[in-house]
Amino acid sequence: MAWLTHDEIATMGFASVGEGALLSSKASYYNCENIRVGSHARIDDFCVLSAGVGGIDIGKHVHVAVFVSLIGAGRIGVADLANLSSRVTIYSSSDDFSGVAMTNPTIPAEFTNVSHLPVEIGRHVVIGTGSVVLPGVTLEEGVAVGAMSLVNTDCTTFGIYAGIPARRIAERRRDLLTVEQAFDNGTR
Repeated sequence: MAWLTHDEIATMGFASVGEGALLSSKASYYNCENIRVGSHARIDDFCVLSAGVGGIDIGKHVHVAVFVSLIGAGRIGVADLANLSSRVTIYSSSDDFSGVAMTNPTIPAEFTNVSHLPVEIGRHVVIGTGSVVLPGVTLEEGVAVGAMSLVNTDCTTFGIYAGIPARRIAERRRDLLTVEQAFDNGTR
């Protein structure tokens, strides 16, 4: 994996990039002035970060694995210590598919009915490979989403969710909060 250099990052005009962040040179970044990346975050190859007016905010020690897409005009927030597995897609905008308006980005806005809603991914959230998160969804602290899930409603603290649509199937252990304290004391 080839990482962008400090000078390359500065030239691209990101809103902010924290210390020790690793941004792949093979990822695509759009509207960098609306993208903030926290310290020690890592964005792997072939990701697409397309920030609209709401921006994309990635916290500290966040991993964004290969082929992840963060797309939309609404805000996308990914809090500290979260993990987005490969091929996860998070949308903060959606076309209206009802037929009352036209769809696709080649059509002028007055002929479409696109909705833009924020998406919030909490601390310690892990989203399994191939999952999709739709506009307006909040995944609270500690949520785990199983692979290939469709998240179209909010997920509450330390729940394990899976399926299409995703449903709460179990409780997630909170031991990681104790591990985080040791991590904070040792390296952060």
